[in-house]
Amino acid sequence: MNSWEAVFYLENGHQFQGEGFGARASSGGELVFNTGMSGYQEIFTDPSYSHQVVLMTYPHLGNTGINDEDIESGNLFLRGVVARQYVSRPSNWRSKRSLHDALAACGVPGISEVDTREITRVVRGEGAQRAVIFALEDVQGSIEAHGKKVLESIPAMEGLELVSHLSCRAPWEFRPEVSSPSGTAIVYDFGVKHGILRQVKEHGFRVKVVPHNYPYQDVLAENPAAVVLSNGPGDPAGVPGAVSEIQGLVGKVPVLAICMGHQLLARALGATTYKLKFGHHGVNHPVRDERTGRIVITSQNHGFAVRAEDLKQKGIELSHVSLNDGTVEGFFSEKMRFSSVQFHPEASPGPHDGFGVFQAFLKGFLR
Repeated sequence: MNSWEAVFYLENGHQFQGEGFGARASSGGELVFNTGMSGYQEIFTDPSYSHQVVLMTYPHLGNTGINDEDIESGNLFLRGVVARQYVSRPSNWRSKRSLHDALAACGVPGISEVDTREITRVVRGEGAQRAVIFALEDVQGSIEAHGKKVLESIPAMEGLELVSHLSCRAPWEFRPEVSSPSGTAIVYDFGVKHGILRQVKEHGFRVKVVPHNYPYQDVLAENPAAVVLSNGPGDPAGVPGAVSEIQGLVGKVPVLAICMGHQLLARALGATTYKLKFGHHGVNHPVRDERTGRIVITSQNHGFAVRAEDLKQKGIELSHVSLNDGTVEGFFSEKMRFSSVQFHPEASPGPHDGFGVFQAFLKGFLR
């Protein structure tokens, strides 16, 4: 691997110089930090990170390489990677190629040998902001002037609609070769992770994946056992078409909503969403189940949240609350047969505490 002198420039004027890896390219997006100590492959292949630069707070990156089993989508949609130290020689029995090679193949740059703790403190204090990675030798004039110029072409995340760019274009079936005794679960693809599809399949369903704007009438015509609203990137306020389809499904078929799906279901019920200061990204977020008092450690990746007051005004019961900041992590309705969580119950990566969401949904709504 041939590294190069790279620059990491933040919208608020902070700049850091380090060593480049991955693609030698100029790229940027919204900067977020992820607190996971492992699982970087699942994180980087999660479509929900589209148009974002991901900083890993764990100091070592690349040590386990890239394998063929832990991929959450068919591509890399993030715009950059930031690490304290990049390990160029992976050591893992499943590794097929290095992280450097995987990033380079998809045109994604990375930067290492920068103070990730300082950058994390910047984001915690000043909030999520746009950031760019570029080669030092490409700078014309000052680093600040060059960084500002590159930033001009990068949109802010608030108001950005990304779902339509990642959603499938036509319905397809996940692993049709495996028998499915429990009926059909139709999954709306807002940028779905393979981990969600695997969990639904492993619970006995035929899994049919449909586009984000698939007509609800066509869904109901198939008489599915359940509908799953998947994760996805961007601002949920920018996906009104999907909200309209969800409104046509609520109360007519059991619905399980996850992450972006959770936010879109809330909007379909008349609640609003808002941008978090720096979002929730990691595999160690504590969440309390309001019905049992049980604490679960969850995998999370979102930059927007649902207003609790709006749900309560609509008579919707909260099921989960974040212990870090009190934001809504889940809500449900037995009468209308839906369950919704902001965290990722399928993990990928992360602890498996959230697996119970799938079992609870099956037991509570699929009689």
